[in-house]
Amino acid sequence: MNEKNTTSRRSFIKKTALGTAGLAVGISAKSYGRILGANDRINVGIVGFSNRCRGSLIPAFLNHSDKLNFRITGLSDIWNRRREEGEAYIKEKAGKKVTVYRNNEEMYEDDKIDAVIISTADFQHALHLVEAAKAGKDAYTEKPFAESMADAREAMKAVEEAGIVVQIGSQRRSGKNYHAANEFIKSGKFGDIKMVEMTWNVNQPGRWRLPHLTSTIKESDTDWKRFLMNRPFEEWDPRKYLEYRLFWPYSSGIPGQWMSHQIDTVHWFSGLAHPRSVAANGGIYMWNDGRKNFDTMTAVFDYGPLDDPGKGFQVVYSSRFSNSAGGTKEIYYSNGGELNLDTNKVTPNGGLKERQAKAMNMEANLLEEFDLTESDVKVVTSADTGADDMTSLHMLNWMECVRSRKETNAPVRVGYNHSIANIMTTAALRTGQFVTFDEETQEVMAGGKVFRY
Repeated sequence: MNEKNTTSRRSFIKKTALGTAGLAVGISAKSYGRILGANDRINVGIVGFSNRCRGSLIPAFLNHSDKLNFRITGLSDIWNRRREEGEAYIKEKAGKKVTVYRNNEEMYEDDKIDAVIISTADFQHALHLVEAAKAGKDAYTEKPFAESMADAREAMKAVEEAGIVVQIGSQRRSGKNYHAANEFIKSGKFGDIKMVEMTWNVNQPGRWRLPHLTSTIKESDTDWKRFLMNRPFEEWDPRKYLEYRLFWPYSSGIPGQWMSHQIDTVHWFSGLAHPRSVAANGGIYMWNDGRKNFDTMTAVFDYGPLDDPGKGFQVVYSSRFSNSAGGTKEIYYSNGGELNLDTNKVTPNGGLKERQAKAMNMEANLLEEFDLTESDVKVVTSADTGADDMTSLHMLNWMECVRSRKETNAPVRVGYNHSIANIMTTAALRTGQFVTFDEETQEVMAGGKVFRY
């Protein structure tokens, strides 16, 4: 399709979306699949040229862009250095020039893109998704979805009203072994989940720290007020701009960055939306460098039906920056054994043996061994790949859904739910209180009070 037709169709979408209030937005987004034909090029804008975007998201996108006729044509970043780097990187990797914008408003006003990849600071994801939804643009949005319930509610409402196709960057949802684990548990072969143990341990002094960049960036290089968005105003701080994962309320740190991936599998496999309660503690035990987010934490979750407190299971999550022993671990336990997503094996380890069962006039309960990697379960994409590159498959799933208008592997509700668990954990860590969730108000409650930053 020629550029003139592309522009006219895109203009039609914008006029339909913004010409009247309320329902018009939903009408435009739902009509989007009909407006863009199967062979029309999908133009994509980059919102935030981050290290994650450079190192994983754009390469994953380029794996499939030619086949599906997608192209990166725009890039928005409020930092002049990132704009220049992003422009050069895309020209090198994709062989195409892109239009660069100083901010998202400029990019959406120019209205030459159909979809966006959002990879900005943790607290900005939901807010930038709201902007994309209001502009009628489909979005691949990095996790964590949101760091406050107010932002989470606003983003989910905007997405649902606009009807855009959203993929949350919880790429486990496109991993073959995770699909196999979900299928195995849902089949009933595993039995009821009774306990889950999760860890994410590193020993990396440079994790989330950028001393060289923080010593060279100047406030005049970027737009500090735009960076803060709806966070309380404070004076320019290059560490909070570049090392935001170390500072609340710009990031929750461990919960938002790592736990959001793992706790999402609990929601997926169990069918439960969020914890019933959370208790947690931790501290800055190793890297006392001015950061505000903990370098070590442990959280204990209670999951189960809200109307049946006698049924459920516990999740214990721990993470530390001081010693990497144990690495990343996700183990699900039933009475008959374990499902281990580190080894990708289902085994009878710890299951009820015959001798112990007989003593109580019971039958033994031991799972049969099963290799999750040998499952014939299919991930929801058209890819026929040997290696399970989850980020690549996750990006492919989004791109295919942009064309088909089907729901992605990780739709907006997935992000909303992992944000509830993250924010409950943050509330427990920061207040020392027992934390619950109010279903009616959709608020996180710490010690009976609404938790806000």
